[in-house]
Amino acid sequence: MSYAGSSVDPPDPYGQSPDVTGSGRGPGPAEGDGFTASPPRGRGDDGRELSRGQQRISPHEAWGSRDVDDTGPQTGWIGHLPAIDDTGPQTGWIGHIPAMPPTQEDPATSKVNGPSGPIDQWSSPPTPAPPTPAAAGPYGPDPGGWPPESPGPATGAYGRPHPTPEPAAPGPYGRPDRRWDEAPGRTAVASEPGYPVSTPAVGGPGGADPVGSAGEGPPERRKSVLKLVALGVLVLAVLAYAVPAVILSGEIRPGTSVAGIDIGGMTRADAEAKIRTTLNARIRKAIRAEVGNKKFELIPVDVGLTFDVGAMLEGAETGFPGPVAVFDALTGTRTLPLKVDVEEQALDSAIATVAGAVDQRVREGSVRFKGTVPASVTPRNGRTLDRKASAEAIRAAFLAGKTSVRLPTVTVRPKVSAAEVKRTVGKIAPAAVAGPITLKNGTKSAALQPAVIAANLEFVPDGQGGLRPEFDGKTAVEGIGTKLVDAGKAPKDATFDVVRGKLKFIPGKKGQGVDSDKLSASVEELLAEGGGGRTVDVKLTTVEPKITDEEVKGLGIKEKISEFTSNYPCCAPRVKNIHAIAKILDGYVVRPGETFSLNDIVGERDTARGFVEAPMIERGRLVNSVGGGISQFATTMFNAVFFGGLQSVQHTPHEFYISRYPAGRESTVSFPQPDFRWKNDSKYGVLVKTGVTGTSVTVQFWSTKRYDIESKSSERYNVTTFETIRESADDCIPMPGALGFTIDVWRIFKQNGREIKRQQFHTVYKPEIKLICE
Repeated sequence: MSYAGSSVDPPDPYGQSPDVTGSGRGPGPAEGDGFTASPPRGRGDDGRELSRGQQRISPHEAWGSRDVDDTGPQTGWIGHLPAIDDTGPQTGWIGHIPAMPPTQEDPATSKVNGPSGPIDQWSSPPTPAPPTPAAAGPYGPDPGGWPPESPGPATGAYGRPHPTPEPAAPGPYGRPDRRWDEAPGRTAVASEPGYPVSTPAVGGPGGADPVGSAGEGPPERRKSVLKLVALGVLVLAVLAYAVPAVILSGEIRPGTSVAGIDIGGMTRADAEAKIRTTLNARIRKAIRAEVGNKKFELIPVDVGLTFDVGAMLEGAETGFPGPVAVFDALTGTRTLPLKVDVEEQALDSAIATVAGAVDQRVREGSVRFKGTVPASVTPRNGRTLDRKASAEAIRAAFLAGKTSVRLPTVTVRPKVSAAEVKRTVGKIAPAAVAGPITLKNGTKSAALQPAVIAANLEFVPDGQGGLRPEFDGKTAVEGIGTKLVDAGKAPKDATFDVVRGKLKFIPGKKGQGVDSDKLSASVEELLAEGGGGRTVDVKLTTVEPKITDEEVKGLGIKEKISEFTSNYPCCAPRVKNIHAIAKILDGYVVRPGETFSLNDIVGERDTARGFVEAPMIERGRLVNSVGGGISQFATTMFNAVFFGGLQSVQHTPHEFYISRYPAGRESTVSFPQPDFRWKNDSKYGVLVKTGVTGTSVTVQFWSTKRYDIESKSSERYNVTTFETIRESADDCIPMPGALGFTIDVWRIFKQNGREIKRQQFHTVYKPEIKLICE
């Protein structure tokens, strides 16, 4: 782009700007070959008067619309101006115009020395017109106010016409290019091609600016720059968030770990697999649980403890992250806590097993009897495993990776003190068994003997720190209940009879019996008050049979499984006792799993039920006692148990051997001890059938047969001799004397001819003395 011709004097040696001359101001070309009016020269910084044409150029006049190649360093002159290089740091510039070489004015010729020599400053200088004051711009009053010129072609200093100025090239925002230091209200023109100068806008000061609107200046330009900077910062911020956010989306944030396991940058599925693989050893590593001096090994996975990997990863973000999450992921670390999955039933079962081994029941103080002698039970603290706290302790140990844990226990203290037990043993208990207790039902009566009372009595905690009597009336009255009820009104149990070798069902029926609950309460009240009076009125109630018809029919009683008969001399008093007990037990049914007790069922032998005095062995001597001789029935029944393959629970051989019994296969009995007991260890019921003659007693067992039983006995060994003694007491009963010895008996169990097992009975007999009564 070209501009009207102009001449520029290089700056003077005092730093003054070159004098700029140019065409007249206005939108059209100026007439003549120079300015129509020359502005006053003024004075320089040193006080010297400037030569003609030398005017200061204020910074905001330095740039207008220009035709300048600013793509690189420039050389040479364009219209007497040095080419402008604005691609790098410049020196000697006034406002962005390179400093011109100092001008030298020749006083003789009034020439200005330019780069190529003296320049004729004026060809025909016109008479200058008074300058029109310029409008004030953003940088103060315009020092070079230019009057508008009349339109017309302009000529330069050398008589050539000035070319018509071309519009300024559009700037980066779509309008003619302007520099930041252009003053508002001015248009950019140049007196020589490539040299920008400022001229007043068309219309004079305050007129319309062809480049931009009036009043537009550097503040708006600064705002534009700031907007650009802000936009750039925003874009960078968005990119700084969006790029890592996209990269992190769908993955666990970097720096995330679980129990030292780095899972950052992994998908959830891969993280789960890695955690399970790494922690797999921990769920199989034993934890040693200690309780007191006992130790137990618990395998976590076996007791229901595993890791809940899914719950752990709930805190691991894998979605599209927010800015805070991105910042945390790029700058920090995160440790997710371990979480345990507990199978409550398995853990409770394991703890129950431990508790079963370590729990110690509290032992309350109480008083029992050995025979009729009170015996104290000393109170003792108990211990129980705190199951809830133990479960938490095991879980915490597993979570922390510990290999041992101590489980807590709770001490359980007894309710009764040792002092209270001692007081009861010394005073109350002896008074309870000081004599019999008489039971009455109208004109009928029966006595509870001290031995029966003691066998069914115990002093237990009363809940208030003391002891109270507890009496089992049901068991105590079994042996004497029939004395208090008419035989025809007593209940009958369902059973079988044997007719011509075959079973016949006998249905049961209800009847009257002693109310055992009320009997217990009455006896307890009597004993708590000190045992005075010792008479109790019993109450009768309707009593159901002990065993119903349907139950008996379903017990599998169908055949005889064993039978044994023992003999005795005719007509001795003891024979009556054998017959009496056989009658009581005939037809008795023993349920599966039930333990038969002869003393519990028969009770104390008394004359009301047909028992008489007869000799019995007591402390190595024969003495008369009601019911003596029934040991032969006990021996007969023991052999039925032996050959029926049933379990012997308690049998006591006689002190010395009696020749009418099989050696090593016999049992004595007395009341309350020794007792004879056996257990029906089969899944079938056992029917007891008895039969007597004047010289024998037979016991049969009917059930479902399981075994064939054989008996094998050793020879007698460790034989000892007896001694002879003479006595003259009135109650002396002669004794024949017998050798003492030891014998072993084996019970051999067989099925289909094959031995299944065998059981040994070891018996030692003392020698029987020979007693001669004088």
